[in-house]
Amino acid sequence: MEQIEILTTNAQVVEFAELLDKETSIAVDLEADSMHNYQEKVCLIQVSTEQKTVLIDPLAATDLSPLHAVFINPEIRKIFHAADYDLRSLKRDFNLTINGLFDTMICAQLLGEERIGLADLLRKYFSVELDKKYQRADWSQRPLPAEMVRYAVEDTCHLHRLVEIFEKRLEEKERLSWAMEEFALMEEVRFAEVDGPICLRFKGAGTLSPRELGVLEKLLQWREKEGERLNRPVYKVMGNKSLLALALRMPRDQANLKGLEGLSPRLIERYGRALMSAVREGLKTPEAELPKFPRLPRRGAKDPSVEERVKTLKKWRQEQAARLALDPGVLINNAALEVLAAANPQAEQALDEVVGLKNWQKKELGESLLATLAR
Repeated sequence: MEQIEILTTNAQVVEFAELLDKETSIAVDLEADSMHNYQEKVCLIQVSTEQKTVLIDPLAATDLSPLHAVFINPEIRKIFHAADYDLRSLKRDFNLTINGLFDTMICAQLLGEERIGLADLLRKYFSVELDKKYQRADWSQRPLPAEMVRYAVEDTCHLHRLVEIFEKRLEEKERLSWAMEEFALMEEVRFAEVDGPICLRFKGAGTLSPRELGVLEKLLQWREKEGERLNRPVYKVMGNKSLLALALRMPRDQANLKGLEGLSPRLIERYGRALMSAVREGLKTPEAELPKFPRLPRRGAKDPSVEERVKTLKKWRQEQAARLALDPGVLINNAALEVLAAANPQAEQALDEVVGLKNWQKKELGESLLATLAR
């Protein structure tokens, strides 16, 4: 394998951005360290032109703003595979926005591929084998081992050829416009900004009392600080099930920690005092300051006619998915079916008012959908 260029200075990024500005299509991927460090971050960016692949080390070359003009230019196609997480991360870490997206995973879904993972597609079309173990590797380590560099290059260097195959097939099936609409929607994804008590974003917290939530909040705050101190993902400090069990039992002394799920004698020895301190803080929190989980308005009785339409639409979706050789969830998801069942549109114009229904779905499925609802 030829020597791969890794950019480690801001000056190199400036020079590379000038070269990319002359391209019409580039393939992009990134690697992060969410499995290994407290604060997740992008650790490597791979960019492939049709001629070569270059790696950018954002831990060394920290100013990626020169790439902004390239990434935001819709005239330069940006090829990703499964772009969702990558686009969110580029925006969060570097304030980089992508226009001109072409996502090969979306293409695979719209073409009815049985397996849509990049490794599966590269094996199928090019007999290329990717070692999946590097997906969970520590990409923040430096220097990067040669085998990880090779893996990173393989993630983007074949995407131009994959686009050629997929674009042609989408055109043949008259589904390229479907893909373009999906790409435009994907370009808008962002990580949600979160604030307020941590416990309100904790799975299972909705069933807890305010006092239990108060204890859970103090436990979660402790875990965040410990994860930051150790530079370790919080789930590697202590699992969610253990913290939930602590919040529910609210033990008054360290002896009561024994037998709680996930709390080994070693963990109790290491963190017992800290856990009890957090529990006591939660127990002492004044009532007025306890977190309160937002309660959704009580739902009225289900409308039998709407429920019946949902069943009818799911059966209709199965038939349409089989006709188009697509996964039913790709064709139209359950949330959209429920909205359609509630709205019960009876005319083409009414479909335009259905929130979440895409233009390609209206065009491909609209007539059949209205006929099904009219029965």
